[in-house]
Amino acid sequence: MALGPRLEMRQRQGLVITPQLQQAIKLLQLSNVELDAYVETELEKNPLLTREDGPTEPPAETPVEPLAAECDLDAMSDSAASADMDASRDDVSPGERATGDGHDDSAAGSVDGSKASKGGSFEDIDELDGSRAKEKSLAEHLHDQLAVAGLNGAARAIAAVLIDSVDEGGYLRLDMAELLECLGCRAELIDSVLSVLQGFEPTGVFARDVRECLALQLKDKNRLDPAMSALLDNLHMLARRDLAGLKSACGVDDDEMAEMIAELKALNPRPGAAFGAEPIAILAPDVFVREGQGGLWRVELNSYTLPRVLVDQRYYAQVSGGARTDQEKAFVTDCLSTANWLVKSLDQRAKTILKVASEIVRQQDGFLAFGVEALRPLNLKTVADAISMHESTVSRVTSNKSISTPRGVFEMKFFFTASIASSIGGEAHSAESVRNKIKKLVEAEVGETQVHSDDRIVDILKEAGVDIARRTVAKYREAMRIPSSMERKRLLHQA
Repeated sequence: MALGPRLEMRQRQGLVITPQLQQAIKLLQLSNVELDAYVETELEKNPLLTREDGPTEPPAETPVEPLAAECDLDAMSDSAASADMDASRDDVSPGERATGDGHDDSAAGSVDGSKASKGGSFEDIDELDGSRAKEKSLAEHLHDQLAVAGLNGAARAIAAVLIDSVDEGGYLRLDMAELLECLGCRAELIDSVLSVLQGFEPTGVFARDVRECLALQLKDKNRLDPAMSALLDNLHMLARRDLAGLKSACGVDDDEMAEMIAELKALNPRPGAAFGAEPIAILAPDVFVREGQGGLWRVELNSYTLPRVLVDQRYYAQVSGGARTDQEKAFVTDCLSTANWLVKSLDQRAKTILKVASEIVRQQDGFLAFGVEALRPLNLKTVADAISMHESTVSRVTSNKSISTPRGVFEMKFFFTASIASSIGGEAHSAESVRNKIKKLVEAEVGETQVHSDDRIVDILKEAGVDIARRTVAKYREAMRIPSSMERKRLLHQA
């Protein structure tokens, strides 16, 4: 058989993820804070992008029935032949009310939400935004006190160094030997300055360990007697609940020991924690859920968290007309393509979040109406199948996103819980609802005779229709930091 060159044409399909598709997938999993930072970067790089200002139309409510089918990013990445996200689709906008057949009743706002002063039709969004007040930090509070403390010269300089070495809890995190070597001063001077600083508010700051912090607070209350000093010297025994050894070390009886422990518990082991080192960061939910007429739940995007960007067509016409070289024309064309794709991606992201959130609300309406005990088992596949999307798309949508409900603000991941089989053959129970049942059983214990062991909790739950193993009860109890039954009995006996 002779060997020779020849020309062949073959057609085959392969996985090709375009840069634009990668960008769309990346945007989908960003939180609202990360998204805002990303858009700001794009606005700086692309001269054709501009942020739209002005008031935003409040988004109309969306029923929890599935919306019209949207484009699934991960399904696109699996099939490159259908990876083209066509902007000409007449889909339902997040700012429009969607009906069961996918047609809109009333146009109510723009497609991708806005960075405006209102988030939907919720009246309390102004309060949420106005509560971002900057608190004075602990360091600033201490420097204010230093200004009127009467320290001058070297003592003031040492005090400033010590203040800068205080951590968020109020503790002095500094090696004194290194400080002496660095400043080249006497240890007595540092000790005298430290004694002045330890008199600052809040009481207990500038302590070098927990014992010193508690001692400063007791000293301020004039309660640092020899018995209490002995108790502070044996905090390790208190952690082990070795009350017999503590009474012997402190030389007190049962009543005095109980009084000393109660007084110790009233102290603050982190006195500096009440001060904010940074402005308060308020969690802005991505989706609002509220009850509508007829007991239906209304789902709305929080347009405050969705940046609104536009392509400046007028500026594009100016610069494209003035472009002379091929390089300039290519740059303008690339900027226009990138800008158009970013706008489409933000629109698609908003639609997908609303679609997934609506299905979560539909699945977990029992929780919204009756509380955590009505939380149903739910996984990503169930939601993905219901809205005809890929599981990984749902996973990306629910990452770093939160929902504001009448029962509080929850991460979207909160609504996905494992299932625990029913002991009577009924519907499975959510793991979160089982944890809540265990917590309520423990909270209802009022005497030593009513303390439930893990085996007894298993029996009670099985009587309620929950088929659960003892090791699972122990795992849930430990995750909620609930002591064992023996420890709970000991605590109730001491009380």
